[in-house]
Amino acid sequence: MSEFASALQTAFAMVVAFDPGLMEIVGLSLQVNFIAVGAAILFGFPLGAAIAIFRFPGRKVLSIFLNALMGMPPVVVGLIVYLLLSRAGPFGVLGLLFTPTAMIIAQFLLILPIIAALTRQTMEDLWTEYREQLRSLDATLPQTLTTLLWEGRFSLSTTVLAGFGRASGEVGAVMIVGGNIDHLTRVMTTAIALEVSKGDLSLALGLGIILITLSVCVSGAAALMNEFARRRHQAPMGL
Repeated sequence: MSEFASALQTAFAMVVAFDPGLMEIVGLSLQVNFIAVGAAILFGFPLGAAIAIFRFPGRKVLSIFLNALMGMPPVVVGLIVYLLLSRAGPFGVLGLLFTPTAMIIAQFLLILPIIAALTRQTMEDLWTEYREQLRSLDATLPQTLTTLLWEGRFSLSTTVLAGFGRASGEVGAVMIVGGNIDHLTRVMTTAIALEVSKGDLSLALGLGIILITLSVCVSGAAALMNEFARRRHQAPMGL
């Protein structure tokens, strides 16, 4: 017990002192997560909106497929990306395996279905609510998308936070494609797994404290966004 207390004390000291080794790992983790989430937003928002608004053959199948991909095992995604980027794979010549770029690709593939599926649901609800009004105003497609995105901005913010939360806690895929290389591809989740196996609880606890704090902040922000959106939606009804 005294050993754990000592490790916990050291971990807090590292966090408070912004230990360089700790901050390097945290910085890379945030960099990978932010880029992956940003890319997923660029592709996921238009994809989800298109599925919600347009009617085309296979639309329901695509929606079901996206929902199914939301629960795809991360290690499977990591294996697919590994095979694609390995020397024997079609993109092996790019030399991306065991680099932060490979980790971003794996994170992107994990987050994209979440953002696209949740965006589709949000936009579908808004399209049902505003469709007749937008058609009566002869709104163009860009105007329609802009209006729906603006009206759904709080729900979409929650969608982004959900994607970021998934990325922050990911370990399997990034371990496979990144290799957990020190000073190159070591992120918070993979570092925690490694340090625990080595018995270095101080660094693992320090990273765990930051990871839990980040998770709580993301969950709290999502809850606040949902509450604000609910109150905003109900406000006219109370007038």
